[in-house]
Amino acid sequence: MSQETLYGYHGKILRVDLTKGTMKPEKSDEDDLKKYVGGAALGMKYIYDEVPPGVAWNDAANRLYLGAGPLSASAVGGSGSIAAVSKGPMTDGMASTQANGYFGAFLRLNGFDALILQGAAPEWSYMYIHDGKAELKSASHLMGKDNYEVDHAIREELQKGEKDLSIMSIGPAGENLVRFACIFVDLGHVASHNGIGAVMGSKKIKAIAVARGKSAVTFKDRQALSSAAKVLKDFMLAGKMSADTYVHGTVGGVVMGTKGGMVPVKNYTTNVNTMAPDKLQTYSWDAISPSFIKVSPCWACSANHCHTIRIGKGKYAGWEVEEPEFEGMSSTSTLLGIDDVNMSVAIASRVDKVGIDMNESGWVFAWLMECYEKGIVTKKDTDGLEMTWGNGEAVMEMLLKIAKREGFGNVLAEGVMRAARHVGGKAPELAIHTMKGNTPRSHDHRMMWMELFDTSVSNTGTLEAHSGAPMGLLGIPFPFDTFDPMLVSTNIAKIKGAMIFEDSMVTCRFNTNTALDLLCNAVNASTGWNIDFKDAMKVGKRAVNLARAFNIRHGISPELDRPSPRYGSTLPDGMGVGKGILPHWEMMRHNYYKNMGWDEKGRPTPETLKELGLDYVIPQLK
Repeated sequence: MSQETLYGYHGKILRVDLTKGTMKPEKSDEDDLKKYVGGAALGMKYIYDEVPPGVAWNDAANRLYLGAGPLSASAVGGSGSIAAVSKGPMTDGMASTQANGYFGAFLRLNGFDALILQGAAPEWSYMYIHDGKAELKSASHLMGKDNYEVDHAIREELQKGEKDLSIMSIGPAGENLVRFACIFVDLGHVASHNGIGAVMGSKKIKAIAVARGKSAVTFKDRQALSSAAKVLKDFMLAGKMSADTYVHGTVGGVVMGTKGGMVPVKNYTTNVNTMAPDKLQTYSWDAISPSFIKVSPCWACSANHCHTIRIGKGKYAGWEVEEPEFEGMSSTSTLLGIDDVNMSVAIASRVDKVGIDMNESGWVFAWLMECYEKGIVTKKDTDGLEMTWGNGEAVMEMLLKIAKREGFGNVLAEGVMRAARHVGGKAPELAIHTMKGNTPRSHDHRMMWMELFDTSVSNTGTLEAHSGAPMGLLGIPFPFDTFDPMLVSTNIAKIKGAMIFEDSMVTCRFNTNTALDLLCNAVNASTGWNIDFKDAMKVGKRAVNLARAFNIRHGISPELDRPSPRYGSTLPDGMGVGKGILPHWEMMRHNYYKNMGWDEKGRPTPETLKELGLDYVIPQLK
């Protein structure tokens, strides 16, 4: 196939060598596009091939891949998203995470399917991509600014309006290489997992701004792609939970999560949210929605969430902030013993502004508060701040210390696993994390064994499979007993790859719902290919196995496929009282490895790698 007939792609990436100061377009390998499609999977291919063992996450030789997919800048809802892939600082292994917004679409409209950043700039810079070219500009005037301030300053400098420019940036936390720093896109969207913002900071890139270009992507059948987009939307709206999310977003999820025992409460010391009913009601969508000022939808999305809201009461009254999603609200309320919704929203806003992961932040503070309560950490340790349950003001102050790596904030900036080991004594017994070093999303996963197991065995530092996967399409009877250890581990292996295929599109999951068959129809309309959901699963499993091989080569052993004792603890109360996953763990892990086609040490077998077209990996795993 010639460059002229490569549908669905520009067939071009922009490779940026920050050390040399060069920015060169590079033709994509067509075979790689067919095997990895784009986004997350293609990013993992580049990271595996170009980041050898011995290269640290903050080494100039590490790569930061920022990629779109074959549906980006199309009529598919949420197809402006961007995938960020690298070697991450939380696990020292593969990192893959996504952010919604406009960046992926605008990148494509400038003629590029992806960016690869390598090396490190000699001084702090930001990149400006426009009219199909790129340039580096000084970021000296942006240093120390939070993500909101950076967005405003760059738009003012470049004289671009809200819909004319997409900006990804890091806050002070990224500048100071806080291990769980994030990349923020168009303010309200976050590539949040495995410290991807710290990688960007290590390369001394404060921001990347992409103007809306005019290099339209050539789709094979634009009309069929528009029809596929409508079918995806109709499918999403047909599901009650998805439809509710489309209308309301997830901001009110603390109320629903409380009913299902899914909200994390006080560092897993209980599964029962004892928040007074009148206080809990203030966290509902009905109570929060009157504070909405405007909606800021992503590319091709008409969903009624991603709002700017105004805090109405308390010390922070008048603040205009981005609407927190469910994980933002649970991280700043039940997890920390806070029942003031205005304080929760203010904390969530500061987390975004300084540029750190909302989930990790919640677990760090929840662990710290329990340590403080038990006298393991004292006021002297915390620079005079009283880190008691519910003390939102202390959290607000400590967030600034973390972002600047000042005082005890420097300890916390390493994330909960490393902070607990630094404190020592009984502190590690209270810390919630996987043994690789990443933390779960802000739910009580002890009620959600699929998410707990997958988070712990994940290769990327976050979920790679979830209970919302297309079970019926993949031949899995549903519903099933989600506390059955053999069923959970078997089914995770069966659905592994579906989520990564979707992340390779790169689309918003709230719009495309991991509907593999419908996504394949969209890809076929875009590219002229003829793939089905079995091909999609093979793309996903190829990426999973490549990430697994990367981690093994970089020293991550199978013993780390495990939750910390507190993360995997038995539920002490609530609807799932007495349920505990750890007694079954070794059996589950062995069963998972077997169903994945891996040996007892968790290594993909030669037969599995050959079946996935990864023959070149086999000698590298010996």
